[in-house]
This record gives sequence, C-alpha cells and structure tokens, in this order.
Amino acid sequence: MSDSVIASTTPQPQTDNGHSEQTSLSTTAARNLASTTKSAPQMQEITSRWLLRILPWVQTSGGTYRVNRRLTHTVGDGRVEFTNEGAAVRVIPTELGEIAQLRGFDDEAALEELAGRFEQRELQAGEHLARDGQPVDGLHLIAHGRVEEVASGPYGDQASMGVLIDGDHLGERALIEHEPEWDHAAVAAVPTTVLTLPAAAIAELTQRVPALAEHLERYKEGLAARANKYGEAAIDIAAGHCGEPDLPRTFVDYDVSPREYELSVAQTVLRVHTRVADLYNKPMNQMEQQLRLTVEALREQQEDQMMNSREFGLLHNATLDQRIPTRTGPPTPDDLDELLSRRRKPEYLLAHPKAIAAIGRECTKRGIYPSTVEFHGHHIPAWRGVPVLPCNKIPISRNRTTSILCMRTGEEEQGVVGLHQTGLPDEYEPGLSVRFMGIDEKAVMSYLVSTYFSAAVLVPDALGILENVELGR
Repeated sequence: MSDSVIASTTPQPQTDNGHSEQTSLSTTAARNLASTTKSAPQMQEITSRWLLRILPWVQTSGGTYRVNRRLTHTVGDGRVEFTNEGAAVRVIPTELGEIAQLRGFDDEAALEELAGRFEQRELQAGEHLARDGQPVDGLHLIAHGRVEEVASGPYGDQASMGVLIDGDHLGERALIEHEPEWDHAAVAAVPTTVLTLPAAAIAELTQRVPALAEHLERYKEGLAARANKYGEAAIDIAAGHCGEPDLPRTFVDYDVSPREYELSVAQTVLRVHTRVADLYNKPMNQMEQQLRLTVEALREQQEDQMMNSREFGLLHNATLDQRIPTRTGPPTPDDLDELLSRRRKPEYLLAHPKAIAAIGRECTKRGIYPSTVEFHGHHIPAWRGVPVLPCNKIPISRNRTTSILCMRTGEEEQGVVGLHQTGLPDEYEPGLSVRFMGIDEKAVMSYLVSTYFSAAVLVPDALGILENVELGR
C-alpha cells in the first residue's frame, strides 16, 4: 500500500469532546500578526448634495452680496396669520398689513377694530364664497382650508384660475372701490374656515376713522404711478410711430434700498489626541480621515442651511406669488406644468426622494411615463426635460406634506446663485479653511474648521415652490 493511502487512512487525534485537534495556526490567531485589508472610515450621512453641485458660486470678497434691482413699487401680497381659541378663529391685527391696501397702516387702534369686525364662516366642500358677476360682499381671509378660483371659459366650460390656502385673501377691492363686482367665482374645495369683513363694515369704518380713509386714498393714488406688470417703474419707449414725433425721455430707476446677503458660517473644532496622530497613522493617516469626515458633515450642514435658513434659505426666500399650492394634494403632472410655466428657462427641480416617488405614482395613474436625462454621469428622472434632483434637506411636515422647488441659476440668467469667499487663510477646499489652534495640556490638538456661504435669488421668478405636496395618498 502506498504512503499516500496510508496517510489518508491514518486516524486523526481526537479530543475528549470528539472534535479533531488543531494542527495548524488558526486565522483568528494569524490576524494578530498580519495587517487586514480595510476600508477608509464610512459615513451614512453623506448624500449627493445636488444643491451645492448645481449652484454657480459667486466670489463674495467683501463678505456681503448686494442684489441691485429696478425700482419696484411695493405691494403687500403676504399671507395673513391667525390665532384661535377652540373653534373660534381671530385674525392678528398687525397681520392685516400683509394685505396690499393696508400695508404701512400702523394705527394699532384702527387695526384692532378692523380685526374685531371680521365674521367667521364655515364653508362646506362645493359651497360658493363668491359668484361671477355678483357684488363683492367684503374682504375674505382664508383661515383654514382650500378655495378654488374658477371662471367661465370662452366656450362655457369652467377654467381654474388658481387655489387659495391658509393665509390667502380675496375681495380686497372692496377696500378701495365702490360696489365692485366679482370677475370670477370662488368655491370651497374642502371644508373651509373663512373670516369675512363685510362691505358695510368697511364703509362705516372708513367714514369713522379718517386715518384709514387717508391711507386707502394714498394707496389709490399710488396705483396711478406708471409701472409694468411686475411692479417695476416703467421705462417710456415709443414704438410704431412714423415721421418725426417727440420721443419720450426716460431713465431706469433703481431700488434705493436693495437687499444685501451676508455670508453665513458653519464651524466646528476638530480635536485629535497627539498619541493617536503619532502612533496610529499607518496605513491610513488618522488626521486626514478625521478631517475628511468632518468636512463631509460640514458640507451637509451647509446644504441644510442653504435650503432651510429663515434668513437666506431657498424655502423661505421665494416670493409669495411664486409659491403654488397643489390642486388636489399629491404632485400631479398639472401641478408640475404650472410650476415650470411660471418662470423663464427653468433648469432644475429639487424634491425630497419621497416626493419624487409620489410624482411617479401620479404619473403611473395617468399612464404617463416620465423621461430620464443623463446628468453629471447619472440617469436622472425628468419632467418636460427638466431634471428632478433628490434633496433630503427639504423637510416633510407632520401631516406628510413637503415642497418641490424649481429654479433657474446663474448671474447671467438672473437666477439663483451660491455665495462664498475663496482664498481664505489655511484654505483646505474652496471656501473652507482648517486652522491649527494649538495643543492643550492634555496633549490634544485642536483644529478650527470653517466654511462661509449663502445663497441669493436675483429676481423673483428665478425660484418657485410647489407647496403642500401630499406624500401619503
């Protein structure tokens, strides 16, 4: 019998419990003497950060960016806020200044009396708040709910003119006109709470409060000032003439108090013990890995601030006339079309990933299959050729609603721009610096990591928001 056969049939030594004895070094023990193949430290918080990637960045050397515009006649087109005690709702008196005709009126006693004369009404779905051709019966404030404005089309059908939601108003013509008539109808789409200031109360208050009457008269005089449809001071131009008429003389008037954006800052102090930096730097540099992850977290915070900051965040800096409520709740193709059509040359749509999924569901219901576009090496869903980019910094409210942004970017296109300052001392990345702060008595090194940034909307139609987008339906 050959030696190989003898070796294969030789019984193996057995331990007391029946298992074979170990005859070679185990991998567990061997790993103590060998370097493992390892990855760099991973971090789940890192996202695609599309907002930071698509914005053109403007060097802001002075730390402040001024947006100069043509002179615009200010109109109060804001939304009114309310308070409630149980089911009783009351308008906050100073919030009446958000209505164009009452903006700048600061007589607190008169505002208190105006607020006290509003009457609360509860409308059921399908009930009319206004009818086309009927007299305007007063100023209506939408406290809660949804009202759809409709008008008769040229062929007798009903055409939607828009949707009013919480804080919106209609019937403000009753403040400055004598017996005006509705030029469209308004119908409650859901049960809606409305506060109404009757026309009779308006007439009585303007007669009894001279300051209110004078303010409304000044407002009417201001309407006579020449302005274009955007509220900008008009530029007189002659066109279509013949012969040698006298040409108009004009100039472009500027806003004397333009908005200025100051750079914001995000900072942290990175602390690394010298023993770690000295002894555990191979095969990976501990300081570099610590700094890499810190910078990633700082960039995530930067994008969050540029989206949600109440001072310069995009969600809070879109003008109210560029905020569009959804027609029925979920993001339908009709809603996306209206969002795109409100602005010149829309370039990007930004939405929470769950909102993108909701868009897909609504398209599937209608048998529509959105296209995709190749963008920065990725296949991205698109609507009408405009890429829909995911951004998880857009918040989702408790009632499962969110927003979808549409924007145009760049200074040349009068769009949205990012602001930063490069050339900082100890700059690590453009607009981000890492400064050594020293070593304390515990042998811990400290580094100050800072980034300066902001965002600016150059003209109002550069940024639009589709609001109250339902995700759960």
